[in-house]
Amino acid sequence: MSQLLELYRQLGNEHYADAISKIAPFFGTIEPRFRGLRPGYCALEIPNRNAVHNHLGTLHAIAMCNGAELAAGLTTDVSIPAGHRWIPIEMNVRYLALAKSDVLVVCEGDKIDWTALGQLPVPIIITDATNTEVVRAVITMKISRKE
Repeated sequence: MSQLLELYRQLGNEHYADAISKIAPFFGTIEPRFRGLRPGYCALEIPNRNAVHNHLGTLHAIAMCNGAELAAGLTTDVSIPAGHRWIPIEMNVRYLALAKSDVLVVCEGDKIDWTALGQLPVPIIITDATNTEVVRAVITMKISRKE
């Protein structure tokens, strides 16, 4: 089992963000709130607060990209077989609407073949409090065997 999944199961939603922010401090800037993590799936919220606003007073696009990378990375980590490793190599993002509320970042990877090696596209959907899709992203992960 992935060490990150084991840590999630030990800490639960409420305390997992603190642990992840110690491992990778930049993710702490969005103050994620985890809603679920299992092989093939991750969901987290990004609270709408001034520290992550843009000049329009809405959630900054890069804050949402940060959440997308976090969800895709965790989903990949808890889904790939033992003895494999991953690294993001590309991110494609479509900004569809302004985010004026907290947002939900979801990675649904149940249909991905996590045993495949090479480039693996990992989809992310971000919705606002009205369930409007505000961002759609695909993060390509390079999956290889550990040497």
